[in-house]
Amino acid sequence: MHSLLPFLYLFLVGTNRAGASDPTMPFMEYLDQDHLVCLKWGFDDLQGNITFKLVVNTTGWVGFGFSTNGGMKGSDIVMGGLGPSGSYFKDYHATGNSMPLVDEQQSYTLLSLTESEGQTIVTFERSIQSCDDQDFHITAQPIKVIYAYGSTDEITYHAARRGTKEVNLLNYTPRTILTNGNFLNATVDNINLPPIHTYYHCKVMKFPTLNTKHHIYLVEPVIEHHDIVHHMLLYRCPSFVTEPYDKPCYGGDIGDACFGVVATWAVGGGVSELPENAGIPVGGEDREMFYRLEIHYNNPNNITGRTDSSGLRLYYTAQLRQHDVGIMTAGLQTLDHLQYNIPPKASQFHTYSVCNTSIFSQRVNPLPDLHVFAVLMHTHLAGRKVRVGHYRNGKQIDFLGLDENYNFEMQQMTNLGNIKTIKQGDEIAVECTYSTINRTRVTQMGLATTDEMCLAFLFYYPAIEISTCVSHPDTKHPSMKTSYKMTTSDQDGIAEYESLLKNLPQLQLIMDDDGNFFHGNAMIREMMKTPTVTCQNNNASSSLGTSWIVNLAAIILLLLCIAIM
Repeated sequence: MHSLLPFLYLFLVGTNRAGASDPTMPFMEYLDQDHLVCLKWGFDDLQGNITFKLVVNTTGWVGFGFSTNGGMKGSDIVMGGLGPSGSYFKDYHATGNSMPLVDEQQSYTLLSLTESEGQTIVTFERSIQSCDDQDFHITAQPIKVIYAYGSTDEITYHAARRGTKEVNLLNYTPRTILTNGNFLNATVDNINLPPIHTYYHCKVMKFPTLNTKHHIYLVEPVIEHHDIVHHMLLYRCPSFVTEPYDKPCYGGDIGDACFGVVATWAVGGGVSELPENAGIPVGGEDREMFYRLEIHYNNPNNITGRTDSSGLRLYYTAQLRQHDVGIMTAGLQTLDHLQYNIPPKASQFHTYSVCNTSIFSQRVNPLPDLHVFAVLMHTHLAGRKVRVGHYRNGKQIDFLGLDENYNFEMQQMTNLGNIKTIKQGDEIAVECTYSTINRTRVTQMGLATTDEMCLAFLFYYPAIEISTCVSHPDTKHPSMKTSYKMTTSDQDGIAEYESLLKNLPQLQLIMDDDGNFFHGNAMIREMMKTPTVTCQNNNASSSLGTSWIVNLAAIILLLLCIAIM
């Protein structure tokens, strides 16, 4: 049976029960995998109110909120339900993993609260730009929403009845609901997983022949074991890879040279859908094309006897879209011998890398304008923040990606909400912030989950024949202090070491789709402060009408205001 048919059934049933005909709340996301928690929302403009409807399969209390990192601490929460004495509903904030505190200012307005057919349905609204310090500011960036619920109306510990999901409320892209569609499977088949903490498995394969060019428009993860599958990458192979295999990665096989990213998935992510005017090209090549599926398994308990058949499902169409999509890997080159180590006991430690697109002219000349529409940012367990800066003529003009509250458990391709254009000669810098305050040994840059990475996958069009643009500091430079002891816990010493690495010349590595390498040098430029949101008091209540279409000019104006602050 088609893998999305059960989803379609649940979608239709769930939305009908949630009141799908309401035109004031056209957007909908299930917040959990079992479709027990449904969120709907809508708004008129970015200066007014936003209305939510939460439908939960329980007759007990329900909770919903916003969080910086998907956890309780610092989150903005509402909780309510329908008990023996009638409805109850309040605005809270959390100071830790304990019972949230009631806000002094109740910023959320309850519109309705009912129970029907075993579900609690609560509708409420708030101002998009809240001026309450105990509330979360809703912006045009993805937001981590959290939920919890109980089996009774006594608000106590939720146990496993909780979860989190990243949603862009103000720049939402509805997901395609597939009733029928052609797809390619890139999956492993019942492989045996060794009882080791970190295991990378690679399968080099051919897809069924597509005689003409098609476009992939949606990527669906197919995951058998959510507890151990950490990330999956599908790469296009260069022409010299001509044989399939199915074995551990990075053992010196020729397929290790496949690095043209076609599709991505990381822990916490879901279905990824491309814009209506763009697709990832597949088929119609003048040679046999091989692909490498890489799956990172994270098995910290070294469990034995497990098998897995996970992978990616790629939905494609013969109706070609306007643009071919490319995915470019930027960030810090991850090789053990580079000696770019993160000290222990660091409250915060920054790593930097740069991609200077002027070097692309060695392979692509002239370079067309590259229109970036989405980004996936990636670190491991010590990562706390990721910022992707965009520079032109030596000055930063924008951010291509921002996550000030990075959560390892929630890694999703993020639509930017608007197109950001890279021109020839522009630079892309990736900054990652780590915390190793609880570690006693250095953290290496490497493949293991306990190692670290600092990468940004840029989704753009039109596709060019450049797959990778990474860099690393020249740690063999004469200014490198070889006597520095990485075991220090002195924060001043750690900051000195960070500054030293930041100011070293950067050695760039650029790779094209054929596996050819190009090199260049660059320096790290200063990155601007992260834009902040200015609170604006709005005493006039903005009621929602039947029109829910977002004013595009208002979004552009807001983004411009944020960008220049």
